[in-house]
Amino acid sequence: MTATIKPPETTQDLLITTTTTTTTTTTKKSHKLTLIPLIFLIYFEVAGGPYGEEPAVKAAGPLLAILGFLIFPFIWSVPEALITAELSTTFPGNGGFVIWADKAFGPFWGSLMGSWKFLTGVINIASFPVLCISYLEKIFPILSSGVPRKLAILGSTLFLSIVNYTGLTIVGYVAVALGVISLAPFIIMSLIAIPKIHPHRWLSLGQKGVEKDWNLFFNTLFWNLNFWDNVSTMAGEVENPRKTFPLALFSSVIFTCLGYLIPLMAVTGAITVDQRDWDTGFMANAAEMISGKWLKIWIEIGAVLSAIGLFEAQLSSASFQVLGMAEIAFLPKFFGLRSKWFNTPWVGIVLSTIISLGMSYMDFQDIISSANFLYSLGMLLEFASFLWLRRKFPLIKRPYRVPMRLPLLVIMCLIPCGFLVFIMAIATKIVYLISGLMTIGGIGWYFLIKFCKSKKLLKFNNKVDDIYEE
Repeated sequence: MTATIKPPETTQDLLITTTTTTTTTTTKKSHKLTLIPLIFLIYFEVAGGPYGEEPAVKAAGPLLAILGFLIFPFIWSVPEALITAELSTTFPGNGGFVIWADKAFGPFWGSLMGSWKFLTGVINIASFPVLCISYLEKIFPILSSGVPRKLAILGSTLFLSIVNYTGLTIVGYVAVALGVISLAPFIIMSLIAIPKIHPHRWLSLGQKGVEKDWNLFFNTLFWNLNFWDNVSTMAGEVENPRKTFPLALFSSVIFTCLGYLIPLMAVTGAITVDQRDWDTGFMANAAEMISGKWLKIWIEIGAVLSAIGLFEAQLSSASFQVLGMAEIAFLPKFFGLRSKWFNTPWVGIVLSTIISLGMSYMDFQDIISSANFLYSLGMLLEFASFLWLRRKFPLIKRPYRVPMRLPLLVIMCLIPCGFLVFIMAIATKIVYLISGLMTIGGIGWYFLIKFCKSKKLLKFNNKVDDIYEE
């Protein structure tokens, strides 16, 4: 027999097939995510409704707020969604962005990406039960402080985690129901507002005497339109991901942008109030002004349901990230265990829940800012990984490919990267400190795992992609 040497691109295609097959065989087909639930899961990863967009008006006035939610998706959301679509379909494993950084720059950067993104995720998860209780305390004042509040946060976190444990398919359809119910009052409000709209109000740059708060403005846009790549950690759980993923991402981008713009234009065009009243939650007050208290109550209930949807979607991403990192040997094999009943990553769910519970009782202002900082670091690495993978493997099979050559892709990535650098530059000293300590912890974790591997202290899966390593 004579040995046959395969050309490099054939070997790469074989690897992707092997990786996909490995993922597919470990997941029950009956539990695969289909298009509609995936669209709503992505929607709750990113937005969950127009809750939280109000500070943009407070910071810069109606015109700039409208322009921000109209233009920012093209310079941030669309590039991030395009990159997620290409890389998730090319490397459809549950490791998501960890796989991308590993393929591009090696295991150290893959591990650090995993640390940055996981910490960002669990910090966000911790905020949603707190948000739920903050809305419920308006109805039940006993929940405003003390032991009742702490027990309510504990109980809601555990209950929502149990729902997540029942399976991604159930979580997906729960997201559909929550999305419809929480968006319905905004659609009704916008329709009722149409006769009251005066278009000249949209042109206002803000009232006299109110200074522009650019830090608040850009952070509001950033917070409301990021996390498109979080769904990549569930790529191995999606039915026919190479076709379903791009369609779901693009549908979610349109869905999310319209979900922000339509209510914003309806309210800013229909009513005139003091600009300083546009705090988070003002949409509920606006609904009462436009149509009555019944709609205000519905929007407040919708806020609670939206927070539940956000919790479920982001807990799913974090737990499947843990599972994916175990599958590709970035974490010990134990972290990849699934439930025998629901096929869910129960270790990832428990780990994410415990960490988020610990953070639920802390002061969130600086910690969430630190999460934004860590997320920015991760996104800079993600953009770099995308560009380097295009250069490193130019002919690899890409089921979805962003229709641009490398020079145009560089330009597409430089614009959001410039914004990320700006967000990081305006951070406070305490944010630099917290983010620095978390990054050092992530680096230490990589070397700890490396030591455990070398000494065989823990069991790890065999990586199926060693062929990439030089």
